[in-house]
Amino acid sequence: MSSNWLKLLQKQKQKQKQQEQKQPAAKDDVSSHRHSKSAAAGCSSRKSQGRKAPKSVVTMRTPLTKIARDQAEAKVEAAHKAQALRKALVLSQPLSDRQQEVGKYLAMDCEFVGVGPGGVQSELARVSIVNFHGHVIYDEYVRPKEKVTDWRTFVSGIRPSDMHKAITFDQAQRDVAQLLKDKVLVGHAIHHDLEALYLTHPKHSIRDTAKHTPFKTKYSKGKTPGLKKLAQEILGLDIQSGEHSSVEDARATMLIYKSDRKSFEEKVRPTYHNK
Repeated sequence: MSSNWLKLLQKQKQKQKQQEQKQPAAKDDVSSHRHSKSAAAGCSSRKSQGRKAPKSVVTMRTPLTKIARDQAEAKVEAAHKAQALRKALVLSQPLSDRQQEVGKYLAMDCEFVGVGPGGVQSELARVSIVNFHGHVIYDEYVRPKEKVTDWRTFVSGIRPSDMHKAITFDQAQRDVAQLLKDKVLVGHAIHHDLEALYLTHPKHSIRDTAKHTPFKTKYSKGKTPGLKKLAQEILGLDIQSGEHSSVEDARATMLIYKSDRKSFEEKVRPTYHNK
């Protein structure tokens, strides 16, 4: 019995040794497996770092730079200017009956198209007149006498389809002459518009913002300032950025005149004309 018992104990010890030898091997296998996973993950991570991330992801995670902030501020400023332009030149608020009357002061602006070879010669295609308060008194498309060779749409805003509702040149000339009679005419380089209509107007009844000396001195170093320049400097408005509108230009011209009305009128007489 004792010998059998000893043999049994020896067998049990041998089994324990075998089990102990197997366990470290298993642990090593697990550790090796984990190490291989980690290595694979590291390799994958290095590969992903080598690849370029999608632009959308980079853009979302990249903080705004100074240029981006400046661009955002410029957009906001442009939106404010556009809103000011609508308020000042589109006249979204209704005017009273008195403000819609013709009155004493009228601002006129015209748009032109090109005729002749290469479209280099200008001919009248639209006439717009507004009163002292910016109310539209007259706005008509005019059918050119000669064949149009350049519509100049990108500047004039005139299209062939506008001619379907256009009036004749003779009609426009008569209408404008009647409206301007005994009125103070406000305009920017207004002699061009009068020449296009083959009309004249008394010099003492013209207020030309292009020839106004204080504007030339302050905003253009003594030279003739453009209407766009004056609108930006005096009114803080951005006009003529794309297609022009003779109505908007006439309204802007009237506002520019009103900004220094006293100086304009002092050159003519010490007291204002009645509106």
